[in-house]
Parts: sequence; C-alpha cells; structure tokens
Amino acid sequence: MSIPIYIVDAFTEHPFAGNPAAVCLLEQPASEQFMSQTAAEMNLSETAFLWPENGGYRLRWFTPAAEVKLCGHATLASAHTLWETGRLPRDKRAEFHTLSGVLTAEREGDSITLCFPAYGLAPAEPLPGLAAALGAEEGDIKEVFFYADNALVLLRDEAVLRTLSPDFPALKSLPPRAVAVTAESGGEGIDFVSRFFAPGIGVNEDPVTGSAHTALAPFWADRLKRRELTAYQASRRGGTLRLRISDDKVFLSGHAVTVVSGLFHVRP
Repeated sequence: MSIPIYIVDAFTEHPFAGNPAAVCLLEQPASEQFMSQTAAEMNLSETAFLWPENGGYRLRWFTPAAEVKLCGHATLASAHTLWETGRLPRDKRAEFHTLSGVLTAEREGDSITLCFPAYGLAPAEPLPGLAAALGAEEGDIKEVFFYADNALVLLRDEAVLRTLSPDFPALKSLPPRAVAVTAESGGEGIDFVSRFFAPGIGVNEDPVTGSAHTALAPFWADRLKRRELTAYQASRRGGTLRLRISDDKVFLSGHAVTVVSGLFHVRP
C-alpha cells in the first residue's frame, strides 16, 4: 500500500526555513503504532496524520517520541497540503477534528490563518534549577507562568533569549513538559520574540511553535495593549507569525512551502 506523504516548511515563504512538518494523507484511521513509528521514521518535530471524518478531517500529531494535543505548524502544513493537492477547494475552509476540539484554517491571499483556542496563564514561582537548565542567570528570568503542562518564561531582554544554550537533560528533568521563553523585541516590525524547548517529548528546540503562541499572544496583547501582533521565533531556522486575539481565540497567520512529496510504502 502506498500512502501520500509530504514535508512542508510552515511559517515561512521560503524553503529550508520555518518549521518542517510531515503530512501523511490517509483514507481511513491508522493504528497508533503505525503513526508513532512513522513519526519516529520521519524524525521531524511533528508528523500530522489526516483522514476524512464528519465532513472535515481527523487530525492527529506525533513527535518522534509522543502524541501531542495541539500543534500549530503541522496544522498549517496540513491545510496547505489539502489545498495544494486538490483534496480541498482553495476557497473552502479546512476543518479539523482534534484532541483540542475543532480547529479551522482559511486561506487569506497567499497566507493561511488558523483559529485556535487561547491558553490562560497562571503565575508561578521560578522553578529551582530552571535558569541553569536554560543556560541563563537567575537575574535573567523576570517572571514565570504555567499554561497547560508547559512553562512560559519572560526574560529580561532579547539578547539573553538569543544566546541561551540549554542543558537539555537538565531541562527534561524539570516538571514542565516544555518551556517557552520570550522577550520584547527590539527589531522593527516585530513585537516579541520567543524560543521553545521540549526535550521531554523528543524535541530539544522546536523551530517555530504555533501552539506556544496561543499563550504568548494573549500574554503580549495584555502587556502591549494591542490585539494584533507580529512575532518572531528566534530558532536557527526562524519563523514569523502574525497574530490576532479575539475573546478566547487566537488567529495565527503564516505561509507554507512544500519541499518534499512522495509515497510511504508501509501498511497502516
């Protein structure tokens, strides 16, 4: 059996930037073993699996080590693939049934806009060992929050964020599943910057993390008193996200580029 599979760079207009995701298009549900093994084989931060369901598509996301409940860049890559392959008309909204509820994606010109639920933030005390695990000084951390089972860390400035060199085994030993670090941007046209570390689920540093921005967007909207923001994730590959906050929703916009298409010759 041959299964169409694609690699798409998300949140970028150019190949070899943004965040690569594999997108596996199925006709029917696959076993968790197949999805886990395929994600490990692809060895990207996320592999998305889609099949038709309830007038839309069931969508599940797997890292090389675990299934996750929400992923932005692989959702954007999935919508892009459905439109690019003609499985979905370009003027029709993509609707995905996921572990985080129904998510949607729409084309807006040459970009794609995702509608995701916003995460609430709970203030927290700095975790012992967190600064050292991030490769920072204690004074570099201004505030810490929790969202879902992740931590959001506000750093004192962008320079600290860009020069972090985490100790990933130490970071993996701490309670949060993943850690998003952020700082206000000093660059023109960019409101804030971030990085995202998730060694506990097999992703030391994620290049561009849409799901983290469902917490980062409302956090910075409150601080900067604006409902529309532009963010840059300052990983080695890097990626730009345009964000809009409306009530309990975050709208994330970006581009995507297909870089690989092929067939997977394994029975699901």
